[in-house]
Amino acid sequence: MARGHHRETKGPSQRQLRVGELVRHTLSELFTRGDVHDPVIQGHLITVPEVRMSADLRLATIYVMPLGGRNTEEVLAALERNKRFLRGEVARGVNLKFAPDIQFRADERFDEAERIEKLLRTPRVRRDLEDGNEVANKDKDE
Repeated sequence: MARGHHRETKGPSQRQLRVGELVRHTLSELFTRGDVHDPVIQGHLITVPEVRMSADLRLATIYVMPLGGRNTEEVLAALERNKRFLRGEVARGVNLKFAPDIQFRADERFDEAERIEKLLRTPRVRRDLEDGNEVANKDKDE
């Protein structure tokens, strides 16, 4: 960068975060109002937990999850079929020089959280956690 300024790229910029949030709100409102005339999309409650924007704001990766996680592949296919309409609505709802390309992904954070929860409940991990608590309590007493 000019004038000796160095920026570390550790995470998204404030602008990326702000635009991603605007895209998320725009899509959430479309789904809530039922503006997408597709029987699959209208038949599901779809949450949009996150939108990640590329550094140049030309690509929006939209993470979606149908309520209960049911029929995820079917919902993703319906969103792909309606991508052109959705991109146009995002362009109207978010004031950018270029309408970002959009791609849809299933939000897998819930599955990952459930996997971790199951691991924490296994006897081996519970035993290790209990042993760790006993050691910590023993150290406090001394």
